[in-house]
Amino acid sequence: MEKLRRVLRGEDDEEQGLTSQVLDGSSLSFNTRVKWFAICFICGILCSLLGTGLLWLPGGIKLFAVFYTLGNIAALASTCFLMGPVKQLKKMFEPTRLIVTIVMLLSLILTLFAAFWWQKKGLALLFCILQFMAMTWYSLSYIPYARDAVLKCFTSCLG
Repeated sequence: MEKLRRVLRGEDDEEQGLTSQVLDGSSLSFNTRVKWFAICFICGILCSLLGTGLLWLPGGIKLFAVFYTLGNIAALASTCFLMGPVKQLKKMFEPTRLIVTIVMLLSLILTLFAAFWWQKKGLALLFCILQFMAMTWYSLSYIPYARDAVLKCFTSCLG
């Protein structure tokens, strides 16, 4: 009981070291982190594809919304294995990614609201499209100059 009190008060150095290792992501070997990244990312892709396939079933919009959203969450969570959850969250909310992160998280939530509570199929589909666009733009932010290249490509095609 005394050990629990020390942990809760932040006085147990051994417990804090373990917690910081887990949150930092450094307690796993590099190979383990890469394997779990791949597993999580592939599961995310499979969930998204399964959701897309379920869209065409009668009443499949709810299953589509759930699987597509879970797929995006799994793909996003996969990067926690590479850099650790705390570093991932810090990077997500950096000024260059702040707006797209908020749009992405809101579209994840609003997709489920539209499918389950509001019962609006078209709105759920729109939010899924917004999820895709936000996730793509978010992912491009990790590749140097990728967003600039995409913007330049679109402006040259439209202009």
